[in-house]
Amino acid sequence: MLFDSSLRRELWRGFVGTLVVLVTIVLTMMLIRVLGLAAKGSVAVGDVSLLLGYTMIGQMPTLISLALFASVVALLNRLHRDSELLVWQASGVPLMRLLRPLWQVTWPVLLILATLVLAARPWAQQQTELIKARFERRSDIARVAPGQFQTSADGSRVFFIDSHSDGQRTGRNVLIVLTQAETEAVVSAREGQIETVGGLRYLRLWQGERVETQLVTGEKTRSHFESARILIGDAPDAIPAASQARSLPTHTLVRSDSRDHQAELIWRLGTLWAALNLVLIGLATSGTQVRRANAWSFVWALLAFIVYYNLLTLSQAWVAAGRLGPWAALAGIHGAISLVALAGLWWRDGSWRRATPVEASA
Repeated sequence: MLFDSSLRRELWRGFVGTLVVLVTIVLTMMLIRVLGLAAKGSVAVGDVSLLLGYTMIGQMPTLISLALFASVVALLNRLHRDSELLVWQASGVPLMRLLRPLWQVTWPVLLILATLVLAARPWAQQQTELIKARFERRSDIARVAPGQFQTSADGSRVFFIDSHSDGQRTGRNVLIVLTQAETEAVVSAREGQIETVGGLRYLRLWQGERVETQLVTGEKTRSHFESARILIGDAPDAIPAASQARSLPTHTLVRSDSRDHQAELIWRLGTLWAALNLVLIGLATSGTQVRRANAWSFVWALLAFIVYYNLLTLSQAWVAAGRLGPWAALAGIHGAISLVALAGLWWRDGSWRRATPVEASA
């Protein structure tokens, strides 16, 4: 039908265009954030592109839901503003009739959204945790880029080296600043290497000197050494398995009785239901006036989206705290919103007025 095809075509264009804009904005923000982490030494420079990709996979469900909602609101407002919807309704097409073309566009989007939420997002979160864990296992020498000062993981040491060798376990022309409660030591050496002895990590230095300063009195002590060893911490453990609920597969969450796991499962299922509810909300509340600025409809759409997703996060917190059962949270919140949206759509459609006694007698 011409009515369905025109709505589907316009809705697809609006959805794709809105999604591209949102992805561009969020991608720029995430790139700045990841580059900032790399500059501070929290992640490896070589892992920036991977972390950026995994982060965007985690953000895509929210962006897709927002793009779908915004495109529905924009389409319906355009139909109201140009009086096209009025013409269709005058031809006998009720507002409920719009559900069919909207659903024909919504179900492929929901299928992609389900794939992202139930499978891709947990996998991306798990890969992110593995990258961060692998970076934490690297020695302090390996974290330092040649020619740059770098702070250690605990913040008590500052490193500077000229070059790497031996698989990034050995540094040449090493400069280290060690800070403790009342002393500060500057250690320089021709070469340094990480050693693991008895479950502890040591930094072995050759041909260097140590200048120690008492911060309270200002007294300095200088000493030279041919070989020295500095304790830098416990030996790193193996890469831990991802234990956070967000990184667990969906089938694991279904079989788990943990509150945190159930809360994550409810969030994933609620995200899918929320995307469908937002389409119903957009249809039930659509409408604009010619004399009113069209931007108000988008302000309302953004406000409704923020409130709904905050409610989704709040329901997850309630389930995790044991204040609300998982299925009660899913059906009580999202089910109630679905009923309210359908009731509002039925009310605006005017079906309740068509068979009243007054109109029948007239």
